[in-house]
Amino acid sequence: MHKEIISNFARFGEEPSLVFHGEVCTYGGLSLDIGTMERLLDERSVAPGGVVAIEGTYSPENCALLLALIANGNIVVPLPPGPAAKRQEYLDVSEAECRVAPAGNGEWTVERTGRAATHALYGRLRGLGAPGLVLFSSGTTGRSKASVLNFAKLLGRYDTTQRRPRRTLAFLSLDHIGGINTLMHTLSQGGCIVTVAERTPRAIFKAIEAHKVDTLPTTPTFLTMCLMSGEATRHDLSSLRLITYGTEPMPMQTLRKLNAALPQVRLKQTYGLSEVGILPTASRSNDSLWVKLGTSGFDHKIIDGILWIRSDMAMLGYLNAPAAFDEDGYFNTQDAVEVDGEYVRILGRKSELINVGGEKVYPNEVESVLLEVDNVVEATVSGKPNAVTGMVVQALVRVARPEPPQQTVARIREHCRGRLQPFKIPALIDVTDREQHSDRFKKVRVAS
Repeated sequence: MHKEIISNFARFGEEPSLVFHGEVCTYGGLSLDIGTMERLLDERSVAPGGVVAIEGTYSPENCALLLALIANGNIVVPLPPGPAAKRQEYLDVSEAECRVAPAGNGEWTVERTGRAATHALYGRLRGLGAPGLVLFSSGTTGRSKASVLNFAKLLGRYDTTQRRPRRTLAFLSLDHIGGINTLMHTLSQGGCIVTVAERTPRAIFKAIEAHKVDTLPTTPTFLTMCLMSGEATRHDLSSLRLITYGTEPMPMQTLRKLNAALPQVRLKQTYGLSEVGILPTASRSNDSLWVKLGTSGFDHKIIDGILWIRSDMAMLGYLNAPAAFDEDGYFNTQDAVEVDGEYVRILGRKSELINVGGEKVYPNEVESVLLEVDNVVEATVSGKPNAVTGMVVQALVRVARPEPPQQTVARIREHCRGRLQPFKIPALIDVTDREQHSDRFKKVRVAS
């Protein structure tokens, strides 16, 4: 399938493929960059089946490198950003045999690491003659897990016979399954990827206005930030037609406000994991958290309230952990769900469940209520051990305008008494001025 995607670039010619640092790269230019990268790999003897680490950025050259590595049959490791020690961990776990990176002035280096990638999962890919992809989890609760996927199967889902070109903003980077999906889906349809130098509401909306972006894939946490910033009212967003959101549960309050603020935009919940790929989905409505999971290449079942997924493009396994597949090939997502006919509602990770004296509390429900309180712009809920009830609910909130913390806490408690059952009301509330998300704009919850 990668050959069909790349061969179509000649047909798209001088149409824009990427906007990077405000500069437009056409499909013709991207094709030339791919040729340059293919020659680099050949000259430096980067053999098919080799494990190659690259940066997770959207520069035309880096995207061309990714496509050239796929065409060469390599196993690609897009490196997430982070401190040197963490990136070294990624190189060690992935057994990366070489690293290709920009050296400045248009030059690229191919650095040999001295490792030999001998993991059995790599042997399976080489036996198939298939390119591979290694993606790392965010690792907010421990060591990052490394998923190994067959890149050919991932690309097989994209239809190159029909053109539905979109101008899509690249929010999720290439070290994330959502970023890979954004790039490959857009390029396979002859669309244009628009990048930003920084992921702030102002920069995002400025890019949407300047480049007539029609599709924004992002996270609920970032959409909450956008609403509290007020930037949507300061820019012309008439080109925007679709916002897709996923990676974490969406607070109902954020969804309602977003629907009211952007009535012309379709809001679509997505669902995907590095382990199984991105599922086709259909939201019940713009202001509903109920979503229908597609069946094209996927199947799912629910056991004890937990979602299990079987996928044609599922990972081969983890490099550094046992894989949670059952004997029928279903993957345990660890996501708790409710069911209403053919629709499901994602409640959150089972590990985030707060058990208060035998009663279940899901953080997202409480966070949505906290966001209803005036001046509260961000809220993170988690569980805290308690000698009497096992756990109690604790909340960390951020306010837009300075006010005495005790005043904030009093208003929150008063509001919650009318909206939540007593065991769901936070027993501990801390007020902060710092943001509460990871580099991937997912909420970070750490229980005490």
